[in-house]
Amino acid sequence: MSTVIRVGTRGSALAMAQTRQISERIAKAAGAEIELVPITTQGDTSRASLASIGGTGVFAAALREALLAGECDLVVHSLKDLPTAEHEGLRLGAVPKRVDARDVLCARDGLTLATLPEGARVGTGSPRRIAQLGAARPDVVAVDLRGNIDTRLGKVESGELDAVLLAAAGLGRLGRLDAATDHLSLGDWPTAPGQGALAIEVRRERGDRDLERALEAIDHAATRATVLAERLVLAGLEAGCAAPVGATAFIEDELLFLTASVYSADGTRRLTSSHAATPESRSAADLADAARDVADRAVDELLGNGAADLVPPEEQP
Repeated sequence: MSTVIRVGTRGSALAMAQTRQISERIAKAAGAEIELVPITTQGDTSRASLASIGGTGVFAAALREALLAGECDLVVHSLKDLPTAEHEGLRLGAVPKRVDARDVLCARDGLTLATLPEGARVGTGSPRRIAQLGAARPDVVAVDLRGNIDTRLGKVESGELDAVLLAAAGLGRLGRLDAATDHLSLGDWPTAPGQGALAIEVRRERGDRDLERALEAIDHAATRATVLAERLVLAGLEAGCAAPVGATAFIEDELLFLTASVYSADGTRRLTSSHAATPESRSAADLADAARDVADRAVDELLGNGAADLVPPEEQP
């Protein structure tokens, strides 16, 4: 009889879609059957703004509780939803290869960020996106928005909003990228640390050999290193994962590059720091060392320029 691996996930259409994609790879690598365990989180049931209910960490707390209680063998998170502080009972078992990290605008009539009319109403629940929108287009109106992707796109289709800001990764995983009317450049519009990546979290003690082999098979060393650099910026700034902070890291020509930006809530101030490091090799340990190096330098520079005055403190679950 095949081993059954129980995979915890939020019950939203997006979470289920991305979990199924990862679960297929785990099942193949482990030679196991998969059982999905949908879990409802506070972030799914509350309609209040993310900032008021403790930031995006509210999506992770219930999943972690279920994992620690033995209700599942691993959980799949959107990495940008995961608090930066380590959990004493859990570890990051794998970080699969990241997909498109960009934000996209989904607007009526094919409008782009540049062509939105003055006074246009743009929906988003992200303090970072609100700040970036204020910086790029102070003449449009940011409207606080929660709900799944279909709900948000429906606000545009009904005419209630002129546009919404969403992650390209989420639209892609649901087969809805056709709704995007403008892909926003990471250079001008850095996104949340870890955006576009998934995190497989497991209990700290080692699981069975088949599961560990599967986690090794789907882990992507370059993605793990780049998202580590981005998340260490949040940790170093002591900022929550819903703070107005954007970070982009990538590996090119044997260098690990990191650019991090901190915004005031209204977008009128922006501090940016960019650094690069050369890993001694492409081993996981050397890539992680390079990630820590660039993150430390970026944090020191941002704090030295007054970033602490712009970001709210992180609230741990």
